[in-house]
Amino acid sequence: MGARLGQGRIAALEPHRRAALAGHLAMAGFSALVAGSFSLGVTIANDISPMALTAPRCLIAGALMTAMAFAFGPGIRRRDVVAPWRYLVLGGLYAAYFVLMFEGLKTAAPVPASAVFTLTPAMAALFGWWLLAQVTTPRMALALAIGGAGALWVIFRGDAAALFAFDIGRGEAIYFWGCVAHAALAPMIRRLNRGEAATVTTALMMGGAVVLLGVAGAGEIAATDWAGLPARVWWVMLYLAVFATAGSFFLLQYASMRLPSAKVMAYTYLTPSWVIGWEVALGRPAPPGLVAVGVALTALALLILLRDDERAR
Repeated sequence: MGARLGQGRIAALEPHRRAALAGHLAMAGFSALVAGSFSLGVTIANDISPMALTAPRCLIAGALMTAMAFAFGPGIRRRDVVAPWRYLVLGGLYAAYFVLMFEGLKTAAPVPASAVFTLTPAMAALFGWWLLAQVTTPRMALALAIGGAGALWVIFRGDAAALFAFDIGRGEAIYFWGCVAHAALAPMIRRLNRGEAATVTTALMMGGAVVLLGVAGAGEIAATDWAGLPARVWWVMLYLAVFATAGSFFLLQYASMRLPSAKVMAYTYLTPSWVIGWEVALGRPAPPGLVAVGVALTALALLILLRDDERAR
């Protein structure tokens, strides 16, 4: 009898384990797609203004998310657009992140920039406490501290003197404020949500971003020689819209249904490692060994957050 009960428990766990594995694979893909934004973005950062790049990227992504909203749900209904100011707030945060990211990539290298991105979970925890009264567990706080230390080590290029002097690069400093906007986005989405589906919220958020970028960046957009842009700008723009936005969104939503939120967030710390892989694949040199120490610390933060903990579910 005991053996049968044990076999029954194992059989019951198998679907859960398969679902969890699928979620982990989805988040590994998510972090790889996001990492591509850094390595590819730096190749066109000086070819087009950040606002002129972000506006069509949001337009394309918004169209894709609208199509997904109608394909996998009831579409965008009248009740979804109640209080449209919400989507201007969300779109403003989203647009600020990408505009400042590409402004920063004009001078920042991809690996240090991706390390700045790994500070986002710690900042998101602060915004979550402020906006939603969410409390961070001790284990998560430890992981955030280790990941933050690793990120700072990479940002300062493994130079202790630069770290103590707080000699941060201009590009990294600019991108940091973009990450502040990104960190505020997730808790703000939850705070402003009134029952709208994720695809609907994202589509309308993109619409809000396009409106704001169209107003704030009208001069830059009009001054852009669209016909004279190098082909790489269009390819990277399509990558950002299709894979780094719509594709990563799909993988994130897929994983969120199968993993605890702490484990989903953990994959942010994998981004610098993926960026190094992108850099090597694109024929660029890998970072020096001292910088790799910081990357290893971010990987350790990932492992801490991925540790099995049923209370995180």
